[in-house]
Amino acid sequence: MTSFRTELASPQPGRGSLPARAHLRSDAPHQPLDGTWQVRRHPGGAWSEIRVPGHLPLQGHGAPIYANVRFPFPVDPPFPPDDNPVHDHRLEFEADPAVLAHPSVLRFEGVDGAATVWLNDVELGTLRGSRLTTEFDTTGVLRDGVNVLDVRLAQWSAHSYLEDQDMWWMPGIFRSVTLLARPEGGIRDVFVHASYDHRDGSGTLRVDVDSDAVVTVGVPALGRDDLGAGESHHFRSVDPWTAENPMLYAVRVHTPAEVVTLRVGFRTVHVADATLMLNGRPLLLRGVNRHEHHPLHGRAVDLETARAELLLMKKHNINAVRTSHYPPQASFLDLTDELGLYVMVENDLETHGFEPNGWRGNPSDDPQWRDAYIDRMRRTVERDKNHASVLFWSLGNEAGTGANLDAIAQWAKRRDPSRLVHYEGDRRSLHVDVYSRMYADTAEVARIGAFTEPEDEHRRTLPFLLCEYAHAMGNGPGGLSEYQELFHRWPRLAGGFIWEWVEHALHGGTTADGRTIQLYGGDFGERVHDGSFVIDGLVHADRTPGPGLADVARVFAPVELTIDASASTLTIVNRYHSLGLSHLDAGFPLPHVPAGATVTVPLQLRSAPPPGADGAVAVPPDLPLTVSLRDRDQGHEVAWAQYVPPRPPVSLRATAVPSDDLRLGPAVFDPGTGMPVRLGDLDLHDVAVSLWRAPTENDRGRGWEEHDLPSMADRWAAAHLDDLRTRLIDVTVDGAALVVRTRSGPPVIDAGVDVTWRWTSDGEALALDLTIEPYGQWPCEWARAGIDLRLDRPTSQVTWTGWGPGPQYPDTGQGARYGDFTADRDTYAERTVRPQEHGARRIDDAFIDVGGIGLRVRGVDVPLTVRPWSRQTVAATAHDHELPAATSTWISVDAAASGVGTASCGPGVLPAYRLAPSVQRLRVVLQQPIRELPAATSSYQSVSEPSP
Repeated sequence: MTSFRTELASPQPGRGSLPARAHLRSDAPHQPLDGTWQVRRHPGGAWSEIRVPGHLPLQGHGAPIYANVRFPFPVDPPFPPDDNPVHDHRLEFEADPAVLAHPSVLRFEGVDGAATVWLNDVELGTLRGSRLTTEFDTTGVLRDGVNVLDVRLAQWSAHSYLEDQDMWWMPGIFRSVTLLARPEGGIRDVFVHASYDHRDGSGTLRVDVDSDAVVTVGVPALGRDDLGAGESHHFRSVDPWTAENPMLYAVRVHTPAEVVTLRVGFRTVHVADATLMLNGRPLLLRGVNRHEHHPLHGRAVDLETARAELLLMKKHNINAVRTSHYPPQASFLDLTDELGLYVMVENDLETHGFEPNGWRGNPSDDPQWRDAYIDRMRRTVERDKNHASVLFWSLGNEAGTGANLDAIAQWAKRRDPSRLVHYEGDRRSLHVDVYSRMYADTAEVARIGAFTEPEDEHRRTLPFLLCEYAHAMGNGPGGLSEYQELFHRWPRLAGGFIWEWVEHALHGGTTADGRTIQLYGGDFGERVHDGSFVIDGLVHADRTPGPGLADVARVFAPVELTIDASASTLTIVNRYHSLGLSHLDAGFPLPHVPAGATVTVPLQLRSAPPPGADGAVAVPPDLPLTVSLRDRDQGHEVAWAQYVPPRPPVSLRATAVPSDDLRLGPAVFDPGTGMPVRLGDLDLHDVAVSLWRAPTENDRGRGWEEHDLPSMADRWAAAHLDDLRTRLIDVTVDGAALVVRTRSGPPVIDAGVDVTWRWTSDGEALALDLTIEPYGQWPCEWARAGIDLRLDRPTSQVTWTGWGPGPQYPDTGQGARYGDFTADRDTYAERTVRPQEHGARRIDDAFIDVGGIGLRVRGVDVPLTVRPWSRQTVAATAHDHELPAATSTWISVDAAASGVGTASCGPGVLPAYRLAPSVQRLRVVLQQPIRELPAATSSYQSVSEPSP
């Protein structure tokens, strides 16, 4: 044990393993060793069962730790702490006779932590590099009968300093363990080089094979089964591989002893004129960062789940994945080849925990770590070098700068010049092929795209991409459209990868009333943790989409549609890399629009014919028009556009007259406050003006452009924006209107708002014309400006005409469209793992059902929020499952609201979407009782057709 602990402090790579090589699909026998193993705490613990693949802390052995940047142990490289959990794993098995008949190899695909391996009491070697494959020669050690495999695993080692990758620290054998037969005269390794020449449509194939036998290469689809290994073969015509058309050719590599089958795509990625090119055409990455995560199993993600993830990405117009921040399970890349996604494979390397200490001691520039860096990069490249979908090798993430990074960049370029090398953390960009940044704001991205940013001559030759942007945490991300417009405008901008795909919540069981408990940093007793920062994905941990995913699908759409109703035209921009539009259905014949082209066609706007009519009729100009393009084979929507005509302001003929006891039509007002307290049979509570919202995760963050200022949430708190105190100035009657004037302001400061409430009624409904005017010197911007009220019964659902089905804030909701929608209470409120402001919809007409009766709200594009808790409760609650049961309904109707931005990590709210203290006006009509929302003709969605 002494030598084991001593070796844990070594920065050297693991020892005893075989040279790194590709994962190959072989006909040689193999034996999976996944299943039930035995585990015990070392030393002296009792043996118990554990599942492999799996993580120890998720099976009762220790606890997960979530930390983003900070190491949860002393920064004392290369030494791990003495408080270092060590667990022994054991598997007893009988070897498959087919495997025993040959030399054999034991393969570990991923072991989180640092381990030593024994087979039948013979030490095979050590494992370093948690997300990397390691193989040991077991020839002569593997035996007939019962074999005993022992793995001693420590959570911390010197290599923990290289694995600080913004995720849960969870040791365990979390990927598969397999015995592989290696026949004499078999195939040790294969490296496929398959390029495409866009000038003549030809392909070149060279297959390098490591074998002692005579090797033959065959490509049946190209009519050749007799190609020599290690030789370049030219094919006059091949179909190139792209994410849009992932054409793969079966390639058979065979010796008398073994056959290896690969699926090969011909494609060429390069840089020309500072533009990212694929097969001779500019390539735009519409990507996401993807960690491997499952709410029950951590990084042990099965292949079926991974396939479903990729299909969901494709359905939402995502075409690229960055494997943050380590290589994924090997078979994941078989899926990206097959389904068609561009991949940046990242090395298993991040040393971010040195940044809080000014990068002192960072291994990236320390010679004693050089071998470990090269080992990790070699194992990354060698394993995944045969995948057409892999366009980039990334040196790692947030590891500072230094000679070791330079060395692995140069090694990767020598070993595989057919792919581009990426690293974000070194602004010199000397040894990489793209200029990469994280969370640069749109102003800087525009300057980079236009070559007006101060740069050296070398960087000016490189395409630019955002390896992380649009931090998808909580309510957001805001500002997607602004980035995408820049990507479309400037060829140098190669797009980027949204942070991130999936939230990392861990399942903590269910509450007594059946609600799922989702846990994040700090929920496992960690003394160092980063809280909910791990809950930052476009999809929830269970893979159900968050609202931001619909926005991504719209913004990333490869076809841009613009309806000009006044000119009766439809403009179609084909932003596919190489596809036309023949695979899309539109409900009308699409014109020929080649990739990269723009076509404008006339439209004859038609709706379904009225009963008894012949043919189609023109759509009246006051009805919305929607054009939708769907993938013919897959069935999902690819792109859409909508024209929504202007709607007149909501009107009400004021016929009722205010009475002396402050009754107006169906409403009763409180003479002490001037606020309505009853509407028909419905009691109204706590009607007040409000300028605050429960902070979102982005409100709690400090925008990178304002790093020297407090977060927006802190600014609101300092101004006591959540604590407006109101006094009644007067209540007067102006003809048929009841006019109430109030002044509201927070304590401490000498600023506030003067509010005029002008109420009118037609005897059945109540109309409000509201004016909010700021006074004094406001120390902060507002979160929103509108009114709140409470109903003393819980709502069951909301039905509305307006924008949906998802929420919409000034800088989000690109995926929302105009129509008629219904959502239950929880769906409308948009529940998140950490409660926060969410769920506003812009409505024209809505019915909030509270037990068969309810409240009708009418306006034009009025943001309406409905939830079963007050904003104060939402802001004070740490987890969704801790929110109290619904007993009331809180309703907000706003004149204006602030955007949400991405300040949880990145830029804050763009200036155009900020809400400075300013005069705001709101017109809304309230009505009760009403049993159902009247049929709304204003949301009729017509079919569009080109004119003959």
